[in-house]
Amino acid sequence: MERYDIAIIGTGPAGLSAALTAKIRNKNFVLLGSKRLSEKIEKAHTVQNYLGLPNITGSDMQKAFYAHLDAMGIEITEARVQAVYPMGTYFGLQTSIGMLEADALILATGVVAAKPYPGEERFLGKGVSYCATCDAPLYKNKTVAVIAFGTNEESEANFLADLAAKTYYVPMYKGDVRVSDKIEIVREVPKSIEGDTSVQALVTDAGKIRTDGVFILREAISPSRLVSGIEVDNNHVRVNRRMETSVADCFACGDLVGPPYQYSKSAGEGTIAALSAVSYLDAKKRGA
Repeated sequence: MERYDIAIIGTGPAGLSAALTAKIRNKNFVLLGSKRLSEKIEKAHTVQNYLGLPNITGSDMQKAFYAHLDAMGIEITEARVQAVYPMGTYFGLQTSIGMLEADALILATGVVAAKPYPGEERFLGKGVSYCATCDAPLYKNKTVAVIAFGTNEESEANFLADLAAKTYYVPMYKGDVRVSDKIEIVREVPKSIEGDTSVQALVTDAGKIRTDGVFILREAISPSRLVSGIEVDNNHVRVNRRMETSVADCFACGDLVGPPYQYSKSAGEGTIAALSAVSYLDAKKRGA
């Protein structure tokens, strides 16, 4: 099992900034997220308030971020993190590529705007999952429904379709959907999740889809469901000036910790979070 000094979750400005600082401070870290970086940046028309990059388009800013990562030799590990387990002296991360371990954790997952569907929290672990590649083997020869919020999720649906008897794909985004011919695309709006002791149906604006499991593939998971025991306020993680959360050795930064939702603010907080994590690791090494 891979063990790191720091695990950084998120590839927006906060996560990338944290990774740059961790690299400069010569720490062994893993940067988990999308190689597309931030969909929010990718779609930005013009950014006018990022120091040194006046009137830059989101696409060009994204290219500048890529260039900086490449110059520093930083790689992105494209994996979905389903859960983080505080283990006292380290963290265990359940991801789509297996379990990882890290002495310190930096959360930079962005803000989760969507409210949970009725029944989502009730059936979490009882038919509701946030990671197809993590839990797909549990649904071999069964029926599953995938609620997807971006094209990145199409590959996870394809993976599911190779194991499940039937896969429904419910895209919550516009544009073409490119999934396996084994998958039935459903252009309906999810309303709730129903069942008895486990999931039995996904209710939509057009009826019910009978299913054994519902995979909800959002860009980010609510922090309270990602890290057990973390304090949140109005769906934002509570931090102090050092970006420390209520969970020991866990730091958070960027939109995740609250407004203003500005790229420059997120990048600065990413630096602070990484410096705080480095200070913690150095003190731990000294036995302080």
